[in-house]
Amino acid sequence: MPSRRTVAWLLRKEWRALMASNAWWLMLILIGPLAGVSFISATRTYAELSAYSGGVGETFSPLLGVWAPTFSACELAAAFLLPFVVIRLVGGDRQTGALKIELQRPMPAFVRIAIKAVVLLAGWGIATLAPVAGIVLWSIAGGHLHIPELFTLMAGHVLNAALTIALASAAAIIADHPATAAIATLAVTVGTWILNFIAAVHGGVWARAAEYTPTAMVAEFQHGLVRVSVVLVALGLIGGGLGLASIWIRLGSSVRQRLARSAALLVLVSGIVAAGSVAAGSWDLSENRMNSFSRADEKVLGRISGSLQITAYLAPEDPRRTDLEQHSIAKLRRVVPDLDVRYVADTSTGLFEQTAERYGEIHYRLADRERVSRATTAEGVLEAIYEVIGEEPAGTAGASLEDDEDERESVFRGYPLAEPPAGAAAVFYGAWPAVALLAALRSRRRGS
Repeated sequence: MPSRRTVAWLLRKEWRALMASNAWWLMLILIGPLAGVSFISATRTYAELSAYSGGVGETFSPLLGVWAPTFSACELAAAFLLPFVVIRLVGGDRQTGALKIELQRPMPAFVRIAIKAVVLLAGWGIATLAPVAGIVLWSIAGGHLHIPELFTLMAGHVLNAALTIALASAAAIIADHPATAAIATLAVTVGTWILNFIAAVHGGVWARAAEYTPTAMVAEFQHGLVRVSVVLVALGLIGGGLGLASIWIRLGSSVRQRLARSAALLVLVSGIVAAGSVAAGSWDLSENRMNSFSRADEKVLGRISGSLQITAYLAPEDPRRTDLEQHSIAKLRRVVPDLDVRYVADTSTGLFEQTAERYGEIHYRLADRERVSRATTAEGVLEAIYEVIGEEPAGTAGASLEDDEDERESVFRGYPLAEPPAGAAAVFYGAWPAVALLAALRSRRRGS
């Protein structure tokens, strides 16, 4: 293991390199207006709805109405700005030849790359202070805060940034030129978007794989949902990217040796990702439990013995299938012990299947009991499931008085705010860029 002095030396070196990076300062300046556009638009819409409607219900969840749109600036920055910062920091020393001097200090390659990643993640943390400024403005204006939601949302963007750092680090070390590394990183990003598009059209295995793209991962965290499988897959990919970078940073090894180690790492990471993707467990940390059925319903669904089979005759591009999957099936997968869901369709759009005998039907089967329905709402799905399992719906004769009282107390009423926070434009469009620019100039003077 390297000595503390060596680790401290490398941390200081990488931090100075980050402070001297034009790419990082430019990202820091730009993320303020990016967050500002989203925050101002979201809070204005939120205020208008609060003023001219009843102000009750899921529409007035600050998580969906304000925080998710505001922190979407972090998603854009992670996709289009952060890779250039990573490539500049990780690949810059290789282009200048300084990496050969750095490698003279004894240190395991993975530790070396990990230190670079930690510094980059710290720099990313400073950049995320821009959307955090929105939290301060919202709180000052009297807006509601739910800390578990905020931490979940921020954790999702930290994981996304770590994925970008790992991928861009590997590209920066392997590629011969920064432009090549940037194109490779962007190609992977575009590839995940294409995967999401294919999944939306064809479903099946593609949809399963698309659940672990950065876009899908961030979307779950933005809804307050933490799934163990998503976290494990993300950590596996992060470790794989950093491991690949640590293999190729060993300039003394031959290309054949590095290729062999890379292949072995690929097999290991594939095994970790495969194992992580089937891990059970999740937490719905949203205040309004938007990712879950009621607690009374979940108690009943969790007691289902045997395999509950759901066969939906709906095409991938049919809006009813999207509604069924997002509002019902996704929730069922989290609580039903043995759930088997199948979608059946002959075409991708379903336009020419509307007259087919079964198209639009949803078949529920448990043992020898079966129920057919066409409802795709959560209420319709629950009604069909209760019929097929032979129990009374929760909240009626099947629920206890305590459950009824708990549900009434936990009904989400919403948190309307009729006036948008004041001073947002001055903070995001004026103060943030000015402070970042002054800090950049001051850092340059110190460096010189």
